[in-house]
Amino acid sequence: MNLQDWLQGFAGASPLEWTATVAGFICVYLLIKRSIWSFAFGLVQVSIYAWIFYEVKLYSDMGLHLFYIGFQFYGWFIWRQAQDESGHVRVLLGTQKEYLLWLIAVVCSTYIVGFLMTQYTDASLPYADAFTTCASLVAQWLLSRKKLFNWAFWIVVDLVAIAVYWQKQLYPTSALYLCFLIMAIVGQWQWHKAWQNNQTAQQS
Repeated sequence: MNLQDWLQGFAGASPLEWTATVAGFICVYLLIKRSIWSFAFGLVQVSIYAWIFYEVKLYSDMGLHLFYIGFQFYGWFIWRQAQDESGHVRVLLGTQKEYLLWLIAVVCSTYIVGFLMTQYTDASLPYADAFTTCASLVAQWLLSRKKLFNWAFWIVVDLVAIAVYWQKQLYPTSALYLCFLIMAIVGQWQWHKAWQNNQTAQQS
């Protein structure tokens, strides 16, 4: 693909996809800032993308975003009860065992969902689609529970998602996930810094 085709892909993107793209960018920015308002923009993003992924036959991603709708309300409820004096959510470290078990769950569920999609649907890129779905659910759960290394899961998801959406010619979405990748790296750093500051405050 040359630069002209790439730019045409952006120009031809629907207003609906652009709306979801902008809402998603704002959502992740607010997540890095540990702001509860991220869930309002997240609700807009995931609702629109559920429809977009249905249209391009990424059924695992469609199902994922339907789950995400519920996660927006769940995350808002949890975060509302765990804010510090400045209105930001408190970060929890989590355990190595916890993260290892979730990693195993991602691998096993990716194989199962990918196999089912291959056998019983006309899904495009079934295993890559299944991976982004399963890993994203785990990352979203860890995020909702305020766990520090949710961002590590998001980083891997974003790398795979960029390739998938580029191949499906969802160019603004692939660009969004490139931004997500950069922001996830920043988010990991910022949350780690916030956790360290909280530990220092507790010890003093």
